[in-house]
Amino acid sequence: MAARQVFYVEDVEDAHTLQTTQPAVRPSVQPEVQPAGATFDLSGRYRYTLWRVWDFAAPRVAFVMLNPSTADAERNDPTIRRCIGLAKAWGYGGLEVVNLFAYRATRPQDLKRVDDPIGEAGDRPLIAAAEQAAQIILAWGNGGALYQRDRAVLALLSGYPLHCLGLTQQQQPRHPLYVPSGTVPIRYSPHSECTQD
Repeated sequence: MAARQVFYVEDVEDAHTLQTTQPAVRPSVQPEVQPAGATFDLSGRYRYTLWRVWDFAAPRVAFVMLNPSTADAERNDPTIRRCIGLAKAWGYGGLEVVNLFAYRATRPQDLKRVDDPIGEAGDRPLIAAAEQAAQIILAWGNGGALYQRDRAVLALLSGYPLHCLGLTQQQQPRHPLYVPSGTVPIRYSPHSECTQD
């Protein structure tokens, strides 16, 4: 069984540095960073990042989704399993998952019931993931308009080339669970059809 890491942190920037720098520093030996991990707040109610790596020499893809569910440093949920399958099919060596909202909930409507669904780390995990990724896949589905968080994140990531897996009828980036397994990333274009690169 592969070793895994979980970080409970107050400073998400420190945790992201832990999980992204070691493989680049020492690629010829067993990396100190394990092939799977996640960062949470101290309470465990907010998950800021989740990563899986199967080839440390290959680039990683970042998925920006709505909110974390049950996946953690050791367990994959159906969404993470689908993301891993897609990333492998596209030739990536790993993935990082960040979210519009860091609050962990199995039902998106639960995001409306908490005072701060984004979490104390705010936008830092999104920026850090975008800086490290070879490709950014927007994949939050229809719930992203809550508190206009989709607009805020699109503005935040406007300097990066953004991709999606298609658009919903509400013109939001499709969630990975609701696309065929052979889906390939297409260039994201808000409020119009996404285009093939």
